[in-house]
Amino acid sequence: MTYEQSVRRHLQRWQKKILKPSGLVEKSSKKLQERVNQMIPRKVYDAITTTIKGLIKAVLFGLNFVPKGEPQMGLTLQERDAQGQLLLKKYKRIAAAEGAGTGAGGIVLGIADFPVLIVIKMKFLFELAHVYGFSTYDYTERLYLLYVFQLAFSSQEKRPVLFYELQHWQEVVARFPEERSLEQINWEQFQQEYRDAIDFRKMLQMIPGLGAVIGAWANYGLLDDLGETAINCYRLRILKEGGPEHD
Repeated sequence: MTYEQSVRRHLQRWQKKILKPSGLVEKSSKKLQERVNQMIPRKVYDAITTTIKGLIKAVLFGLNFVPKGEPQMGLTLQERDAQGQLLLKKYKRIAAAEGAGTGAGGIVLGIADFPVLIVIKMKFLFELAHVYGFSTYDYTERLYLLYVFQLAFSSQEKRPVLFYELQHWQEVVARFPEERSLEQINWEQFQQEYRDAIDFRKMLQMIPGLGAVIGAWANYGLLDDLGETAINCYRLRILKEGGPEHD
């Protein structure tokens, strides 16, 4: 079996996993999460919402996260995957260390952890795009990263639509021919989905005495979820389109 054949099989299994309907466990977890959410101070949610709004503008309309150097060209998919896994391993360590530090500080530092973690995730995604040969100087590639981010942290109900759009990316790009047209996107839903996806793990981080351990565990797991989704999205894109150097 060739490397590409092995990747295609893996992607088929992954696709089934992320697109399967919500089961009893997921529905029960959702109800528990809703109960926990009701116990969280309003200022926590306000801080998260403000952070995500700022992040969206920074990613879509700025170049703050664009890595130095050009995207990598001429690599095989196997070489890109190897570099992508090394990059993910690096950022999981960074996220875990940051989560342990802020988790040990209780609720105040726990709130501060949200924007820091988002920055870590975004830096990872931007670097990963360049590993797979896509330039984030192009605003449509920055938009692609936000769709990947959404897919990683959306509910099972929302994922099929997001996955379809990522698989038919040129149709999405055609709807937003220039940067200013991105203003029409409903990012309020984006914020809510992200908050719901991370709330339960991150709120446990604020439990006195357990914050450091849970903070490290939560951040490591959240980066792992994002990394798996992003790497597989780029794999699917390259296998479908032939890679950026063939555009």
